[in-house]
Amino acid sequence: MTEFVMTPLPLWAEILTGLLAIVGAAFAAIGSFGLVRLPTFYRRIHAPTLGATLGVWCMTAATIVYFSAQGFSLFLHTGLIAVFVALTAPVTTIFLMRAALFRERQKGGEVPSPDRPPLNDRPDT
Repeated sequence: MTEFVMTPLPLWAEILTGLLAIVGAAFAAIGSFGLVRLPTFYRRIHAPTLGATLGVWCMTAATIVYFSAQGFSLFLHTGLIAVFVALTAPVTTIFLMRAALFRERQKGGEVPSPDRPPLNDRPDT
């Protein structure tokens, strides 16, 4: 069994890892703020999906840089996490949007159309 010895990271790896982690956290925070601040469900659903996906990609890149510099070999195992999130987040969003449209149609409410803006964005006539 091989033993993993902690060695100090090179400065470039520390800086790159830190920047990628900060950018990933910023994307996740922006997605969370978008979830809270956007006015309608149909707009609100996009922010956390994009924020989570971009945040996970940045965090995965930070992990790859850190462990590749630490172990002196390319560490791509964490890339699977980003691939799974990139595949599942949009699919989940599509299912949530379809469920919301179905419920809106069941209630007899107005369903947003791609040809016209949502109700709360139209000027009063």
